[in-house]
Amino acid sequence: MDFGDTPAQAAFRAEARAWLDANAPSKGSPEAFDQMSSPGRSAQEEQELAGRARAWQARLAADGWACLDWPPEYGGRGASAVEAIIFDEEQSRYGVSMSIFMAALSMAAPTLMAWGTGEQKQRFLNPIRRGEMVFAQLFSEPNAGSDLAGLQTRAVRDGDEFVVNGQKVWNSYAHMADWGILLARTDSDVPKHQGLTYFLVEMHSEGLDPRPLRQMTGGAEFNETFLDDVRIPAENAIGGVNNGWAVAQTTLNSERAAVGAQSSAVDVGALVDLARHQGRCGDPAVRQALAEAWIRSEVLRYLGMRVYTALSRGTEIGPEASIMKILTGDHIRDTSQTAMELLGPGGMLSDDSWVSLMVSHFAHKIGGGTPEIQRNVIGERILGLPREPRADKGVPFRELKV
Repeated sequence: MDFGDTPAQAAFRAEARAWLDANAPSKGSPEAFDQMSSPGRSAQEEQELAGRARAWQARLAADGWACLDWPPEYGGRGASAVEAIIFDEEQSRYGVSMSIFMAALSMAAPTLMAWGTGEQKQRFLNPIRRGEMVFAQLFSEPNAGSDLAGLQTRAVRDGDEFVVNGQKVWNSYAHMADWGILLARTDSDVPKHQGLTYFLVEMHSEGLDPRPLRQMTGGAEFNETFLDDVRIPAENAIGGVNNGWAVAQTTLNSERAAVGAQSSAVDVGALVDLARHQGRCGDPAVRQALAEAWIRSEVLRYLGMRVYTALSRGTEIGPEASIMKILTGDHIRDTSQTAMELLGPGGMLSDDSWVSLMVSHFAHKIGGGTPEIQRNVIGERILGLPREPRADKGVPFRELKV
């Protein structure tokens, strides 16, 4: 594993930086849209920022910078995973955000590539790449979060369609989305993991109602989504009927890797600048906290390199993504807490980005699976520890008390 750029990678980085300098808005500029989920946004402001994000994705696609590591038949360059990461690193320096496209690019697209039919890939992948489709993830439910396989949303076959009824929650940007990736129960007479189907559903379908949830950050990018006799064409099932749990694992592993990559949301250099501004750099306790923040960021950087090296060799993302996911949540929590201690009591009244990051760290830790679930994944799938006993194993879902 090489931690530095090769000459070819350095040349690619310079090319990417030159293009971004010429095309991307700088942070803090009137054209920037890197604070998509900041509190207090009106619906009109939110839609305007979403429009900028769509336009930016379209520009990336037009100039050949979108989805670099996708195969050429889907509009990508067939670039290496390392080159894709280099571009993401450089892009993070500008006033852009890919947050509304996370479900499309980091969940739906990898799942379609792995499980979709040729027709499904043709229908969705290029529009996703061009920013024409925003996706939402419709997995979690009020009574099915960590135990996702216990979900109760039901899809009943009616000719060439499925009729879906149920409720989903924590659906990021569902109120802005064009499509959703939906996990629903299609067979209650088999154990819970075996009776699920993975669908693509139009978010403007009759009977589908996303409702934004106001969070303690003041933002409202999460939603609860109600499905009342929503009709989905059978051709929109991905990976076959009752095979949804296997399909969903591709989505979940990709999601964990994407959430784990969000350590870039923490600017350790900005934390050092804050300590200097507050005149606290001479405080031994503060210096220790700054050193710990830097160490965490470096550990995550090197772990990321291990993942990216594996990807560049054609290895699929596996449970290792859970390690990065846990550490990223801890890093965001601990570093933002240090910033709040530096800001002092006045920080409670500040609109500083550290405040939003500190309050929103729960979402980073829970999204994509709680730390408890991630530790189970690490123990069972990486360390080979015995699986936890399950009283519902082999029991038809219909017989479970839910």
